[in-house]
Amino acid sequence: MAAITFERQEAIAFITINRPEAMNALDFAANEELIEVWKRVRDDAAIRAAVITGAGDRAFCAGADLKTYTMNYARRGPAEIRAVTDGPGFGGITRSLDVMKPIVAAVNGYCISGGLELALACDVRLASPNAEFAHQDVRWGFHPCDGGTQRLPWIVGLGRALELILSGDRIGAEEAYRVGLVNRIHPRERLVEEALALAGRMASRAPLAVQAGKSVVLRGLGRPLEDGLRLESFSFYQLKDTEDLAEGTRAFAEKRTPVFRGR
Repeated sequence: MAAITFERQEAIAFITINRPEAMNALDFAANEELIEVWKRVRDDAAIRAAVITGAGDRAFCAGADLKTYTMNYARRGPAEIRAVTDGPGFGGITRSLDVMKPIVAAVNGYCISGGLELALACDVRLASPNAEFAHQDVRWGFHPCDGGTQRLPWIVGLGRALELILSGDRIGAEEAYRVGLVNRIHPRERLVEEALALAGRMASRAPLAVQAGKSVVLRGLGRPLEDGLRLESFSFYQLKDTEDLAEGTRAFAEKRTPVFRGR
């Protein structure tokens, strides 16, 4: 049985971490599978958005399978460990692998440590009422190492991020929504449906504009405002001669739905 399943639903990639017996924790092999899936999403022009979730009702992803990770690190030399820490991070998109297409996380159940870092690397997080979130790394002797210390403060603010990272406490879906960690809460039976619907709306928009918009937002984080405004203006003018912009303005004038080609 594949640890990671991939399904195309028109322009949407639907990805499932399929290790429910392990709370969808990722071992090295599953992590490598997920990296290859993200590369496919990045490189396939027919894919315009993605949804990722976990199999079953108990967990989105409970982080790394620590038993297998510990054994693998114990057997690796310094050069091999550098290749892991410098390459794509946990879950494939947490470091060094940029997917400039919209990614929606459908968080069902536990979203812990590396699983939370994977969700943080997505653009939008939808949750079921039973979702629970935590950076529990400090309980075991380390700290988040796949984007958690960087992305969580962007999303929930410095004080709340430090509380979660330094305490290892878990929070439920309602609290996660209150602090802005999740965008919306949906009943478990509708969670994936709602995530696919949102991804579908994103996929229906002008793909060059969507990808450029995501890139500008991410590249502007942490920069002085003037630098961010220059990035935004440059990106905007790069879109001015695209076929999609011409189609969008024609469709607006003709009061019809545009048909975007990504050109």
